[in-house]
Amino acid sequence: MSDEEAKLKARIERDKDIPWVDLREEARGIATWAQTNGEQLTDAALEILGEANRVKEKLDADSRKITAIVVGKNASKHTKTLIHHGADVVYVIEDDRLDDYQTLIYTRAILDALEEIKPEIMIFTASTLGRDLAPRVAAILSVGLSADCTEFDVGYYANKRKNQRFAKAFKMIRPSFGESKLATIIGPWTYPQMATARPGVFRSLKADKTRQGEVIQFSPNWSEDDFKIEVLETTRSADTIDLSKVEIIISGGFGVGKEGFTLLQELVDAINDNDQKAELGASRAAVDAGFIPYKYQVGQTGKTVRPQIYLAVGISGAIQHQAGMKESQTIIAINNDPSANIWDLADYGMVADYQEAIPALIDEVKAGYKFPLQ
Repeated sequence: MSDEEAKLKARIERDKDIPWVDLREEARGIATWAQTNGEQLTDAALEILGEANRVKEKLDADSRKITAIVVGKNASKHTKTLIHHGADVVYVIEDDRLDDYQTLIYTRAILDALEEIKPEIMIFTASTLGRDLAPRVAAILSVGLSADCTEFDVGYYANKRKNQRFAKAFKMIRPSFGESKLATIIGPWTYPQMATARPGVFRSLKADKTRQGEVIQFSPNWSEDDFKIEVLETTRSADTIDLSKVEIIISGGFGVGKEGFTLLQELVDAINDNDQKAELGASRAAVDAGFIPYKYQVGQTGKTVRPQIYLAVGISGAIQHQAGMKESQTIIAINNDPSANIWDLADYGMVADYQEAIPALIDEVKAGYKFPLQ
């Protein structure tokens, strides 16, 4: 028996006078919102499907059905992709008027679908649209919503004040206290239990084209009032970067100062000139100090990334930054502080002044050195 198992057994024995309860009634399974951007299914839609599959393995056998809800003008084109990535059932809500996201239309669609599906857990992506949609659905259903979660779990929970014990409580974990701590939110009293999941945090499953699933064409009870707003034009900012598509991220912290990012950009340019894909990243402290724009921020309040190489330069390694890059395949640190937290995470590193280390690395790259990628 492992230490964790022994501790759990001791807790259950300690709480033996508290009665076991199950408040789910007929609510079972997990539902997810499969967000689309125009004609494309978002990466986050597949990420939360992957996490839903990991969560379901810890639930009761009768709760292990995952339903994806996809809404859009051509929503049915995504059914195979969703099933191949872990959905058991896909609810397709399709209408020619659904060219663009609209709050009233999508809220009614999700509400009506949930009334039929009756899941015990509902997960949205914490995108701009998800942060608009999820709280509206939760408010109408009078259920709680844990926003911007970075972890999920299922396990034992005892509430002494309510005199209730739960064998399979859903645990929603998110940053709190100014992003310095992780809070576990447990509230198994209203269903569905709802959460939004931060994009880029969770891993999607590899597509299994042999998977079979059920497709349900669903028609919400829309009214004309739901369509009273007309979207005339959608404009997306071109001033964005996608850190999820690069192989190497060269990330700077407060320790490099504003001038240091000029040097790091030189390294990024040299790597790209050497036929490898690289981009700048930054810690929150560097962004807050005005050294670099927010779009480069990595961490709990920025982007979550998984490059093959993550080079952290002058980054102390606070917990909120680690949460955004700890899944990188190889982490390399350059820092003049031998006691910095980043060393707990780094695979390789150098205790050195970046002003000496980075120019030497630039010279090596310009001479033909390539970072080893898998």
